[in-house]
Amino acid sequence: MMAHEDDGGQAVPNTPDMRSDGDGVTRRRPLRERHVEETVEVAVPVRTAYNQWTQFKTFPRFSTVVRDVEQIRPTVTAWTIGYGPLRHRFAVEIVEQDPDAYLAWRGLEQHPTHQGEVEFRPTESGGTAITVRMLLQPAGAAKILTRSSRVVGLTTRLVRAELVSFKHFIEGLGQEGGAWRGTIRNGRVQHDTPEPPRSRVAQWPVG
Repeated sequence: MMAHEDDGGQAVPNTPDMRSDGDGVTRRRPLRERHVEETVEVAVPVRTAYNQWTQFKTFPRFSTVVRDVEQIRPTVTAWTIGYGPLRHRFAVEIVEQDPDAYLAWRGLEQHPTHQGEVEFRPTESGGTAITVRMLLQPAGAAKILTRSSRVVGLTTRLVRAELVSFKHFIEGLGQEGGAWRGTIRNGRVQHDTPEPPRSRVAQWPVG
């Protein structure tokens, strides 16, 4: 979850910007504030890329900073990240999830530090364009990566590197190692879709 400053300079929590079109379905709006945004194209279909991305327990297999992912509840995961000797553990809630299309998450730390989204789009070549966007406040989870004031620039490079690592990982596998095809709205698993088994982590972070 991110925070911004109001006119009085106080931190005000943000949640992913949603709207209702009157049909009972809550839809997303793009993150409009300052954010990190990176895109990578992978040479696998959207379904394969999405299914593998949502197997969060596999992130330590390709990530340079994710050390462990634990499922706490169907929509909440705990992430341990590390850089050098530093370690930081934090919880993330998935607030929106559309199979083969979109995930939105927020951090659940006492002092909000981030929120984010990832989109999956088919390319003309039959692959997938994956776009990650994150809103950052240089506190908590962000500080494990750097103590400097250039958090956004450094995080941008890190996100890019992680996307490239995922690209190499999924292209090397050629197919996903598991899948959960459920939908999440406003932080709740929809009743017409099964909840993920406890042995899998079916929702993104974020992180």
